[in-house]
Amino acid sequence: METRHDKTLYLIRHGQTEYNKLKIVQGSGVDSSLNEVGIDQANKFHLAYKHIPFKKIFISTLIRTYETAKPFIDMEIPYHKMKELNEISWGIYEGKPSTKEMHTAYEQLNAHWEEGNFEARMEQGESALEMKNRLLIAIDEIKKDPSETVLVVSHGRAMRCLVCLLKREPITNMSKVKHNNTGLYRFNYSKDVFNLEKENDITHLD
Repeated sequence: METRHDKTLYLIRHGQTEYNKLKIVQGSGVDSSLNEVGIDQANKFHLAYKHIPFKKIFISTLIRTYETAKPFIDMEIPYHKMKELNEISWGIYEGKPSTKEMHTAYEQLNAHWEEGNFEARMEQGESALEMKNRLLIAIDEIKKDPSETVLVVSHGRAMRCLVCLLKREPITNMSKVKHNNTGLYRFNYSKDVFNLEKENDITHLD
């Protein structure tokens, strides 16, 4: 019989990048570093939560999640990179300044997802269904890990989907999920159920 491990999961979005500041879509195709504000956000999160006995850190393969987790990694906490935690691919719009055409395409895509058409995607991009399926793989690996307290660092749209999946809500609700840079979602995992304890908490930035 499979062993189930009770755990506490701390889920945060990476710190700010210049692309975030300039409202330019990064997705999974732009591997940008944190800017000064983002580094400060990461340090403030570390200062507020360095007393938590994290046993494992899960990050995406993109550098902005590594840099956000680095203050904890420097404490010699083991970390694991997972491509399944990467941001969604926004296809042809990644790395480009926002335009009216892009805004319209985003609004149309979001409407498709809210209507349950999860196979919709940006041109050359990833669908919500593809993102959901890989995030389910990530959740399963995190659940099976024996570490009792874990930190997960991911991305805006991926986090919106992750929160819905952890709460066992349909991903049609993704747009309702708040996701500030280094905003914290804390879940308690017991008896194969994730219970939400904190939602987009940014008190560490005050």
